[in-house]
Amino acid sequence: MDLIKQGILLAMTPQCFDEYFVKFNFLDVGCFKSTLSKCLGIGIILGSVLVKLPQILKIIKNKSGQGINILSVTLDLCAITIALSYNYVKRFPFTSWGDATFLALQTSLIGALALFYAGKQVQSILYLILYGVLLFILAGGPTSIDILWTLQGFNIPILLVGKLAQAYTNWKNGSTGQLSAITLFLLFFGSVARIFTSIQETGDSMVIITYCFSSFANGVILFQLLYYWNVDDQKKKIEKKKKK
Repeated sequence: MDLIKQGILLAMTPQCFDEYFVKFNFLDVGCFKSTLSKCLGIGIILGSVLVKLPQILKIIKNKSGQGINILSVTLDLCAITIALSYNYVKRFPFTSWGDATFLALQTSLIGALALFYAGKQVQSILYLILYGVLLFILAGGPTSIDILWTLQGFNIPILLVGKLAQAYTNWKNGSTGQLSAITLFLLFFGSVARIFTSIQETGDSMVIITYCFSSFANGVILFQLLYYWNVDDQKKKIEKKKKK
């Protein structure tokens, strides 16, 4: 029974556990919002473990990072890492930011793979090493919470510049290239859900505003994916005909 209780407490606070399972008060609005937020947070974290895997596999399968803007990936990685470090140091609930851990790992790998398949193997290795150093500096203790708060504020322009750089690359190429549809959909809906979980679990206005802008930026890329969908299909058909 203790094991079951511990499992349930992952999705709700001890107070809400008492409301539901001791007092049998299932109409508590505050507990409903809190539990929904935690369940969404857990779902986002579980989804984040694989959210960029389709993108990674697509790059490896095609042995190409065509259409992937390395500046955009790097800025996105910086934004994720700043958010991860800020939330970690502030000791916010893991359900409100845990996905950033897996997103950071996968995004750094995408950046390294894009460099690797562009023939820049040495830069690819250095990219991962430098990222590891940056992560330690921000989350490992040397950086104060005041600096992290300031950096969190810079996350908004970093996110916008990074995503718009990718949007510009898509527009310039007239295609979304090797960008994965599954990844883009999951990123968009994940960032939208994070607005709600951040309101419920952190109440930190800086974090909430950042996710609002992140949702907008992800929405722009997702719109381009849908807009260029037929264009990409037509290009593939033309390439097949040329090979024949």
